[in-house]
Amino acid sequence: MIRGFKQIAGLTFISRILGMLRDMVFAYFFGADWLMTAWTMGFKIPNLARRLFGEGAASASVIPIYSEELEKDPDAARRLARSVVTVLAVFLTGVMLLAELLIVVYALIFPPNEGTRLGLNLAAIMMPFMVCICIAAVISGLLNVHRHFLAPAAVPIVLNIAIIASSLLAGLKLDLPPEQQVYVVAIGVVIAGLLQIAMQMGPLRKHGLVLRPLWETHSPAFRRILLLMGPMVLGLTVTQINTLADDLIALAFGKYLSWGAVSKLYYAQRLYQFPLGVLGISLATAIFPELSSEAAKGAYDRMMQVVSRGLRMSIFVAVPATVGLILVARPLIAVLFEHGRFTAADTGSTAWTLSFYAIGLCGFFSQQILIRAFYSTKDSKVPAITAAGAVAVNVVLNLILIWPLGTGGLALSTAVCSYLQVIVLMIVLKKKHPVEMAEGLRITIVKTGVATAVMTCAGIGVLMFTGPMPVSLKYDLIRTGALVVVCAGVYTGASAVLKSEMLMLLIGRRKRKTEIIEN
Repeated sequence: MIRGFKQIAGLTFISRILGMLRDMVFAYFFGADWLMTAWTMGFKIPNLARRLFGEGAASASVIPIYSEELEKDPDAARRLARSVVTVLAVFLTGVMLLAELLIVVYALIFPPNEGTRLGLNLAAIMMPFMVCICIAAVISGLLNVHRHFLAPAAVPIVLNIAIIASSLLAGLKLDLPPEQQVYVVAIGVVIAGLLQIAMQMGPLRKHGLVLRPLWETHSPAFRRILLLMGPMVLGLTVTQINTLADDLIALAFGKYLSWGAVSKLYYAQRLYQFPLGVLGISLATAIFPELSSEAAKGAYDRMMQVVSRGLRMSIFVAVPATVGLILVARPLIAVLFEHGRFTAADTGSTAWTLSFYAIGLCGFFSQQILIRAFYSTKDSKVPAITAAGAVAVNVVLNLILIWPLGTGGLALSTAVCSYLQVIVLMIVLKKKHPVEMAEGLRITIVKTGVATAVMTCAGIGVLMFTGPMPVSLKYDLIRTGALVVVCAGVYTGASAVLKSEMLMLLIGRRKRKTEIIEN
C-alpha cells in the first residue's frame, strides 16, 4: 500500500504542480470574470463525465470484479476487460453524439448571450475528450489491479502539458485575443485525451492484456459490473456533484454575487484539490486493489485493518493541510494568480472561498477511503444512498449559506456534507464488519491535533513577522515560502517527537514490517 501510494503521490504531485501552472496561465489570459466562467462551464461537462464513468463508476466497478476474475481465471478476466472497454466506448460515443445534438438544439431554441454561447461551443469541441478520458481511466484501473501505478498516475500530466502548451501557443505565438485562445486550448484538450489512451497501451500489453473489440455482455461478471456501476455513479462522485451544484447555484445567483463567482469557485477548488489529489486520492487509489484482494479472499479482518490505516493516514495529512491552506490562502493565491486579468479583489474573494473548502479536507480524504471499502465488498448501495442524502443537504445549505457568506457559503456547505457522509459510512461499515478501529484512530487524532496546534502557532508567528512587509508579488512569495517551509518543518518535527505511527510509515522507518501492507 505504502509503496504504491508513494509512486502515485509522486507523479500526482508533478501533475498538480503542472496544474497550478496551467491555472496561472488561465488567470493571466482569461482572468476571473465571464470568459473564465465560460471556459469552466464548457470543460465541466466532459470533465464530470470522466468523474462519473471513468475514474468513478466504470473504473471502481471493474476493479473488484476484475480482481476476483483474475484470481480464478486470468483468461476470463482478459475477456471481461476487453468487453468492458468496448461497451464503454460505444456507450460514451452515443452519449457524446446526443450531447452534441442537444447543444445545437438548445442554441437554436434559446439564443444564448455571448458568454453562454462560448461555453456551449467549448463544450461541443471538448465532448470527444469525454470518451477518451473515460477509456483511459478504466485502463488505469486495470493496471492498478496488476499493481502498476506509474503510467496511470502520469496520465493527468499529459493533459496539463497540452493545456499549457496550447494556451501559450495561442496567447503568445499566435497572439490571438482571449476569446479565440480558448478554442485552441479546447482542441489541445481533445488531443491530450487520445495521448492518455496511447501511453497506457504498452504497460497493459506487458501484463498480458491486449485490448481489442469484444462484446461478451452476458457473462455473470459483466452483469455484476453493471449492477455495481449504477449506484457508483453517485457514490464515488458526490464531491464532484456537490461542487457542480456550487457552480450552478453561483451561476444562477450571478447578479447577486458577481458573474465571476464560478471562476472564484474554480480557482479555490483547484487549490483545495491539490492536497486531495496528491495525498487523498493517491492513497485511496493505492488501497483499493488491496481492499478488493482481501475482500475477494474473504479476509475481512485484514480488509478492515487496511481501512483503519487509510483513515489514520488521511487524518495525519488532511488536518495540517487544512490549517496550512487557511494560513497561506491569500499570499498563495496572489503569487499564483494575481497577474494579467486577475485582480487583487479576485485574490481576496478566492482566498475567502478556499478557506471554507479547506475545512472539508479531512472529510474529502476519508470519503475516498470509506467508499472504496464498501465497493471492495461489492456494496454500492450504501455509498449511493449516503451520497444522495449529501447532495440534497448540500443544495439546501447552499441556498441558506450563500446569503451571509457568498461563495464561501457554497464551499462550506460542500465541506459540511462530506463529514455527514463520512459519519454515516463509518457507522454502517462498523456494523457490517465489527473490527476495532477506534483505538488507533483516537491515538492518531490526538497526536495529529497536538502537532497541528504547534504548527499553527508557528504559522501565525510567520504571518506576524512578515505582516509589516508590503503587499506585493515579491513579499507575498516570501510569505508563502516561509509559511510552507516553517509549517511543514514544525509539523514533521512535532510528529517525530510524538512518535507518530503514520510518519514512520511514510518515511519507511517502522520496525514492525509485518504491520505494513506492501505490494
